[in-house]
Amino acid sequence: MKKQPGWALPSLKDAQIRTKHESVIEKSLFEIPVEARTLGAGRTYYLRTYGCQSNQRDSETIAGILEALQFQAVDSPETADLILMNTCAIRKNAEDKVLGELGSLKRLRKQNPDILFGLCGCMAQEEEIVDTLLKKYPHVDLIFGTHNIHRLPILLYQAMMNKEKTIEVFSKEGEVIENLPVRRFGNHKAWVNIMYGCDKFCTYCIVPYTRGKERSRSVEDILEEVRILKEQGYREVTLLGQNVNAYGKDLHIENGFASLLEEVAKIGIDRVRFMTSHPWDFSEEMIDVIARYDNIMPFIHLPVQSGDSDILKLMGRRYTIEEYKQLVDNIRSKVKNAAFSTDIIVGFPNESEEQFQHTLDIVDYVKYDNAFTFIYSPREGTPAARMEDNIPLDVKQERLQRLNAKTNYYAHLNNEAYLGNVYDVLVDGPSKKNKAVFAGYTEANKLVNFKTSTAKPGDIIKIKIVKVKTWSLDGEEIID
Repeated sequence: MKKQPGWALPSLKDAQIRTKHESVIEKSLFEIPVEARTLGAGRTYYLRTYGCQSNQRDSETIAGILEALQFQAVDSPETADLILMNTCAIRKNAEDKVLGELGSLKRLRKQNPDILFGLCGCMAQEEEIVDTLLKKYPHVDLIFGTHNIHRLPILLYQAMMNKEKTIEVFSKEGEVIENLPVRRFGNHKAWVNIMYGCDKFCTYCIVPYTRGKERSRSVEDILEEVRILKEQGYREVTLLGQNVNAYGKDLHIENGFASLLEEVAKIGIDRVRFMTSHPWDFSEEMIDVIARYDNIMPFIHLPVQSGDSDILKLMGRRYTIEEYKQLVDNIRSKVKNAAFSTDIIVGFPNESEEQFQHTLDIVDYVKYDNAFTFIYSPREGTPAARMEDNIPLDVKQERLQRLNAKTNYYAHLNNEAYLGNVYDVLVDGPSKKNKAVFAGYTEANKLVNFKTSTAKPGDIIKIKIVKVKTWSLDGEEIID
């Protein structure tokens, strides 16, 4: 399909531009036009979210906008008038999953000719994906990206009332937009954006192209959001950013994230978490703040990606493995009961067996509590995609198996130290499979399953660990 007048299509070339202009913080940009205020009256929506916590938080904003337009949420696409997919582009298998789902859902148009299909998020920011959607998925009516969620009322009105395919994807550095509605998906845990975008440009990563440049929210706006959440009864907040450690650099705030983290902790909410941290920006001041406040949780997601310094250099990660080890040592020396998770890629171009062994070595060194492991997936438009993908798939798969065996071993080994001890657990709620079994998390982010006759979601209770598994613990409630 040829480009139509009024369409704004993505451009990876434009998306990589970085200027020295300060980001604009917009506090009145979002609005609902009069003609769109009842657009969703009598209509339902189904929103499916793929990918990271930032996507989850974006979906809370999208849901807030849709419900401000009077749409009603449903749990099944079969009963929806609007199906919207908020997508992830970090790996090809994530994209394939979305495209497969889109193909499967096409059948619903036969039973509801007026159904509207929409796709947004990081996949929409990719030229190749939008081209594929136009050629092979003509039933998709609405495509928008990560920079213009605030324009959803206008875009929906155009797609629904004018009955025309609507595509608006901005490839730019981006702004900070503050006056957006939100429909929180949880009642006691909340995501809080502190910044958007990324300027690291790791050679394998599409995120700087899909999310724009690093741009921070103001300290005042973040703290006000956390204060309101505390007043509403939330027990835990997670501060979100593609690289939270870089918070405040664009606002010229000295020790930006360390100072923000301390101010958030002072508000007194029970639990404060953050993700994701880039090792290159993890400062001594941050470590000191984490160690100083009991309500800053000692669980740290610290992506290593590879255990070999030469591969890290090819990845554009900006640290050596020796520097990474020193950072882990510094955190452990100051933060009581520190627990670590990580991300690791196997089969990056030119990775030798010896270099992969160095990755196994860093797992032995850190003994991660959790690890998210992946086979290298070329992302169109990134520097690594121009490298020869010269590691055979069977070699990648075999390396992944060995890596997973080692990370599983340490996950179980670390959990064994919990057996017989008592921990504070923030209750999430009953299991979907068994309403008699509840689940919650320790301060170190260990999943605990237990039975209770008194606890309710949002309570923090004492649990004695009675059984250890690789990725979870079984416990018994301690009642005073």
